[in-house]
Amino acid sequence: MGTSNNMDGSEAKPIPGRLWTQSFFRRETREVALALLGSHLVRGGVALRITEVEAYLPGDSANHCHKGKTSRNAPMWGPPGHAYVYLCYGIHHLLNVVTEPEGVGAAVLIRACEPVSGEATIRARRGGKRGPVSLTGPGKVGAALALDVSWSHHDLTQAGGLELRQGQAPQSIVRGPRIGIDYAQPEDRDSLLRYAAGNSAWVSHRRKLRKGSLDR
Repeated sequence: MGTSNNMDGSEAKPIPGRLWTQSFFRRETREVALALLGSHLVRGGVALRITEVEAYLPGDSANHCHKGKTSRNAPMWGPPGHAYVYLCYGIHHLLNVVTEPEGVGAAVLIRACEPVSGEATIRARRGGKRGPVSLTGPGKVGAALALDVSWSHHDLTQAGGLELRQGQAPQSIVRGPRIGIDYAQPEDRDSLLRYAAGNSAWVSHRRKLRKGSLDR
């Protein structure tokens, strides 16, 4: 994996590497969530580096699969490495990456990214917004990639369409509670299952994130 050459002397951004394989996603959800930081989402001329994620585990009351399989959450049950896109508040399309062996029901929500390429397209899709405010939030990521629910079940490990490619892991990682899950049980609301790149400005709700051990 190389880096882009910025003639203005600013820090070079890692160029997206090889596609992740399905075995990468067929692992425990927290492991995948941590490993996704620094990876790249690519669609056409747009490439985004993942800077913040949330893990949704089997048996987790904040998980859409908590009460069983439905037509809405069916993509979360696998195969791993596929997309689960759902509509939030009737407005925002949120991208999740399916994890664990097929039939388990778990995923990682992509909460924030930073642009690697296609910045003019991203600005147009985000109403002219620039800087971290344009991509720090899962609905903003979905908009930047022009996603809708038809992308559910899409295989992110195959070339073409929407892809998930290898990248450079962040220098440090911070963690904190997930956002917008007031409906969940207290122990799940308080779980530190939101992970972010500690050295990136492209992270949401940073004040609730802390450095520390990433042990379970």
